[in-house]
Amino acid sequence: AWSIDKSSIIYHLLVFLRPPAGHTFSLEQDTTGQLPARRSSIRVLLECLCSREQLLGETMCALHHLDDKLLRDRSSNLLCTLCTGSCLDVHKVAAWAQRLVPSAWLLLPQSQHCQLTMLPSSQCCTFQLTGAFQTNICTEIRFAVQ
Repeated sequence: AWSIDKSSIIYHLLVFLRPPAGHTFSLEQDTTGQLPARRSSIRVLLECLCSREQLLGETMCALHHLDDKLLRDRSSNLLCTLCTGSCLDVHKVAAWAQRLVPSAWLLLPQSQHCQLTMLPSSQCCTFQLTGAFQTNICTEIRFAVQ
């Protein structure tokens, strides 16, 4: 969605996160085993890839090969970067995106003509572009899972 506010254009983007290979997202159930109606935790679980490993031969199942240091380190890095415990943490996801956007911005040709300013936010990634044009462009990126 987008809106115009005085001298600014504001974009609201919804970005769906996909789990990396070997992981799945699972909505945490309430104490009765039902999916809760309110906002709840998204668990990041290791996924069995044994059948895929047998078919393709190039994928190792992190769930059953946890003795492999590389697989364990990759899984641990994901959990430390985006999760608190085994649950996706909206604050950590926002902080991760806020670190990535400035790095990616420098690679775009527009970075020569516009200034990127990251705006404070603990639950989304928000930034503003200013330049020679008359209008400021603000973008808010919110994250979701399917």
